[in-house]
Amino acid sequence: MATVPMILPGQLAQSWIKRDHAHLSPSYARAYPFVMDRGRGSEVWDADGNRFIDMNGGIAVTATGHSHPDVVQAIKDQADRFLHMSGTDFYFDKMVQLAEKLNDIRPLKEEVYTFFTNSGSEAVEVAIKLARHFTGRQQFIGFQGGFHGRTMGALSFTSSKAIYRKNFAPSMPGVIHIPYCYPYRPILANPENKDYGDVVLDYLEEVVFAQMVTPHEVAGILIEPIQGEGGYVVPTQQFMARLRDICTRHGIMLIADEVQSGMGRTGRWWAIENFDVEPDIITSAKGIASGLPLGAVIARKSVMNWRPGQQGSTFGGNPLSCAAGLATIDVIEREGLLQHTLDVGDYAMDVLSEMKERHATIGDVRGKGLMIGVEFVLDKVKKTVAHDHAENIVAKAFEKGALFLGCGKSSIRMSPALNISRQLTDEALAIFEDAITEAEAEL
Repeated sequence: MATVPMILPGQLAQSWIKRDHAHLSPSYARAYPFVMDRGRGSEVWDADGNRFIDMNGGIAVTATGHSHPDVVQAIKDQADRFLHMSGTDFYFDKMVQLAEKLNDIRPLKEEVYTFFTNSGSEAVEVAIKLARHFTGRQQFIGFQGGFHGRTMGALSFTSSKAIYRKNFAPSMPGVIHIPYCYPYRPILANPENKDYGDVVLDYLEEVVFAQMVTPHEVAGILIEPIQGEGGYVVPTQQFMARLRDICTRHGIMLIADEVQSGMGRTGRWWAIENFDVEPDIITSAKGIASGLPLGAVIARKSVMNWRPGQQGSTFGGNPLSCAAGLATIDVIEREGLLQHTLDVGDYAMDVLSEMKERHATIGDVRGKGLMIGVEFVLDKVKKTVAHDHAENIVAKAFEKGALFLGCGKSSIRMSPALNISRQLTDEALAIFEDAITEAEAEL
């Protein structure tokens, strides 16, 4: 077990937190008082030297673990050459090479073009523009519970928490939200006991398209193949296939937001591959460069047909980030991390499923690869939301030496580095269960 003091944060951490509160925006929302000092792989140490297992992977960012030596060396080597050259105005090798690699791992038959950004939010903004440009249409469909960023265009799709949108209206017009395919917590009635994916898409076709917006006005449908902030929700298998068919029939761009679910997180390069579906546009970020700021919009060549100057970015595709992105893909391939992710993810799911049988408040365990959600309830029959209970578990796990984060109404996510060991996984899951046991005793 990890050895940490009973009282956190320590003295040095407290001093940094005090200085942080004095100078940084109060919009930063911290789950618990962890002050990062250094990390290696899936282990991190705080300012006072306390060691923790990071089951967040920097919120699904450190795909190859903290400071993987090959990624660090690639960054150092590029820094020795040059730090910046705008890909909007000039050419350089790493940007080209990374685009070539993304074409190699694309989840569709047609070859792709890539536009690089600084973040996931910016990638979503670019994808919105591209869909409008290609189709000549204005309207979009988004999903309740979705998180796509906080910039104004992306915010118009984000609907995972009301606080994200509070006081910022009006956001970009033209976005209609429908329920996500969330089988554990269905919003729409299902008297015929259909696959819930069909219930959602029946609503799209029979209500939204019939009464709110015609499909030929819709430029794109933006969806997380596995919903992240909304609760690590895995849709039914046939949902994505039928959604693809709807988009194809009506000339709508299917935009897969893979910012959190991509780059190997589910054991496939892209989460949408788990459903045997091809998107038209993909947004990527987070794990693409193992911690350096980088996003990408990857689209069919036939779709990314805009002219020079219609989209640009001073820092998108920064040389250091591109070097890190190339090293990240190389590490994932060379170390067999896609298969490792499947193996460790399946193992963790088995352990958590057994844990569910021992604990009255674990309502659902779901996920693919190392994108796993555990939903907590106060009553398994009524599925009563247990937000405070889930937050208490996260806090107790922190005190015991493991970092987790909540998501959805009362779920806890697990998105560790793709190379986390079985040993560290066992240690983290043992801490997790201890935290659940203690939190349940306080109900």
